[in-house]
Amino acid sequence: MKQSKIPVVIMRGGTSKGIFIKAEDLPEDPALRDQIVLRVFGSPDVRQIDGLGGADPLTSKLAIIGKSAVPGADVDYTFGQVSYKAPTIDYSGNCGNISSAVGPYAVDEGLVPAVEPVTTVRVYNTNTQKILVEQVQVEDGRAKVDGDYAIAGVPGTGAEVVVDFSGTAGAATGKLLPTGNVVDTIETAAFGPIGASLVDAANPVVFVRAKDLGMTGIETPAQIDENKQLLDALEEIRGKGAVLMGLTSDWEAAAREIPAFPMVAVVAPAQGYKDFTTGKDIGEGDVDFVSRLMFMQVTHKTYAGTATTCTGAAARIEGTVVQEAMAAKGRGHEPGSLIRIGHPAGVIGLNVEAEKTAGGWALVKAEVNRTARRIMEGTCYYHV
Repeated sequence: MKQSKIPVVIMRGGTSKGIFIKAEDLPEDPALRDQIVLRVFGSPDVRQIDGLGGADPLTSKLAIIGKSAVPGADVDYTFGQVSYKAPTIDYSGNCGNISSAVGPYAVDEGLVPAVEPVTTVRVYNTNTQKILVEQVQVEDGRAKVDGDYAIAGVPGTGAEVVVDFSGTAGAATGKLLPTGNVVDTIETAAFGPIGASLVDAANPVVFVRAKDLGMTGIETPAQIDENKQLLDALEEIRGKGAVLMGLTSDWEAAAREIPAFPMVAVVAPAQGYKDFTTGKDIGEGDVDFVSRLMFMQVTHKTYAGTATTCTGAAARIEGTVVQEAMAAKGRGHEPGSLIRIGHPAGVIGLNVEAEKTAGGWALVKAEVNRTARRIMEGTCYYHV
């Protein structure tokens, strides 16, 4: 069978890695486009041995980039979560970590004029139909790579990329609080009725208390992923939360139809634990609360960028289970304070503010700081 070829770039954005392809290099027909993308990644195959995918949810991500015709936007960006278990690509939400690499990619590809020392890139995310604003450091006409900014889950340091998600409230449902409630009740087979906060900012997330599931909140990814009863309960919670959000009508079909979004986050008050990747001690005073995030039916090894935005928003909304976990240790009361989320590999912080208005809660500020790096550019061969 004769092979075809397509230009690709592999980039790390935050704690994720993705394959970036220009929209102009892919066919307009969605079915043919996805067929090519699956071959580029080597999916479906749990090792993705015949493609470029990394055989992990955090490294099997797609970014399709092109010039934008949307007023106020520089580039269009479509995110795809490429499954390695099934021949599917989930376009139902965005990835905040991959988002942080879109600005640097746009600068390096000449999709926006390079302005030193900082180029502002306005990114229209087609998945959520929201605009992200990125501040990209530029040096010698290229996105700067070297810097002194460190993020948990990535070795070394790099040039800081600031991503403003404040315009992403109601990304999937149209509302910051999709049900209008700060806490809803979800019935579970294993744990009975539990309280859940359903919040939609950057991506929708279902937040639950660790104690309601018999968890401490500082489990390692392996401890969670090896507990089938807990995984089944978390997927039930995710599916039923998706129904309450109006994202599906059948919670049992959620794993098949919308496997990536909403995500589920388990939260607990601040406490000390060890970074599972390095063994480094993370003190109770280093975090405002702890969280473990479920993504694609497994535990996220760090924390998703969009989930960071949503978690920060939930922490600023009075009465949510996240705000409750933060307040349990007296955290988060200082105006303008950074919210620090303890995840399995360290701590991620963000500047986020929400305010109560006559029409409900509004997301006023949501800045997440990441680093990004171009790893490879070249030609990928595939056959369909």
